[in-house]
Amino acid sequence: MGIGSSALLVSAGVASGLAGSIAGLASLFSYPALLAAGLPPVAANVTNTVALFSNTVGTAAGSRTELRGQRARLLRLAAVAALGGAVGAALLLSTPSSAFEAVVPWLIALGSVLILVRDPLRRLVASRPRRDTAAGPGHTARLTLPMACAVLLVGLYGGYFGAASGVLMLAVLSLSASAGEPLPVTNAVKNIATGAANVTAAVAYVLVAPVHWGAAVALGLGAFAGSWVGPLIVRRLPETPLRIAIALAGLGLAVSLWHQGT
Repeated sequence: MGIGSSALLVSAGVASGLAGSIAGLASLFSYPALLAAGLPPVAANVTNTVALFSNTVGTAAGSRTELRGQRARLLRLAAVAALGGAVGAALLLSTPSSAFEAVVPWLIALGSVLILVRDPLRRLVASRPRRDTAAGPGHTARLTLPMACAVLLVGLYGGYFGAASGVLMLAVLSLSASAGEPLPVTNAVKNIATGAANVTAAVAYVLVAPVHWGAAVALGLGAFAGSWVGPLIVRRLPETPLRIAIALAGLGLAVSLWHQGT
């Protein structure tokens, strides 16, 4: 891999780290950059998953303020997401991808719409009688079965393909979080949950898949830098415009992937 390709991947990594930590859209930049560097689609997909492990490390380091007091919640979510990531990796390595990839744009679009209508849906849920309440701002009382299933499916998707899995996870967590939880906190929890699925899949790919290590290192270095800065940006931006921007970016990616598949 030449110097030009390496520079392209480092730059794309920085953009991916920023986009992933802020909006859950890391692969919007990283996956096309790997294809542009000459990697075939399957190799690009697995290399992208391995490289974006650094995205999880960077966002965890940059989100320590938002993650304070979230340990129990993170352990539950990460365990379920990691299981989904393992299943997704197994599917990628053992089955044709065409059928699943046909559904990807619709999943991304659904997650983006859920982010847009988060507040009305929260009010609808809050208006119904509930047997238990949240433990406080930023916490949920328990990991309900519907939420666990949703996190498992998003983790599976993240392990299989991953583009905009953060948008889907943010949609799930936004609906389940307490009404007083700020977006930066939900976003930080989302980064760890999707990272758990990504790490599980990355381990499987390292062992048995065609990872391009030169590309993974270049992309990973850039992603670490971008993901460290991303939470600082989220902390300072107003919530509603940021949430709308995330949703619109997700819809744009869904349209782009749909056009590529037709």
